[in-house]
Amino acid sequence: MSSSTTQADPRTIFLQAMTEMGIEDIHGVEVLWLIKMTANAYDTILAEHMREEGISEPRWRILLRLWREEKCGGESLSPTQLSQAHRLSKNTISAHLRALEEQELIARELDADDLRQFRIRLTNSGRDLIHRSTPGHMTFLNQLTADLSPNEIDTIQNLLHKLHHSISKHSQLAPVSVEDGPKADNSPD
Repeated sequence: MSSSTTQADPRTIFLQAMTEMGIEDIHGVEVLWLIKMTANAYDTILAEHMREEGISEPRWRILLRLWREEKCGGESLSPTQLSQAHRLSKNTISAHLRALEEQELIARELDADDLRQFRIRLTNSGRDLIHRSTPGHMTFLNQLTADLSPNEIDTIQNLLHKLHHSISKHSQLAPVSVEDGPKADNSPD
């Protein structure tokens, strides 16, 4: 094939290969691929946006989770609770917590009931960052969906909840609660 010859569309090649194997319906692959591509684009643009705050998106979500815990009457969370809520490994959550502690956005204290465990809480600086950055952050996230009508947003949310439920039935993992936040925070980071 010469360099001036255009190659076939990758989707067409994939569909032909599936047809050769007797597979006619690939809607699962197509839907989940679009979701993954959307999530990747979201992660990329959000990382760029969060650089202005001097904090990564996963660390901002940890701060937001600690802030929410305070608003619900709690004072702190354990690293294990944060790891589970954000679907992060203990090593990854530890790295994030170390960095947040170095930035003086969180404080780590021994658990009074179990001296082998730590409790993580927001500092005043962490609380201030959440209060200062959240309005602009939410405005930015809303701008990402500005091309959709309110009805389209409702439809997408309903369909994604239904898809999440369907996928969760096939998983050993407990479903991430909507209350665990955007990605909804949920998602593994």
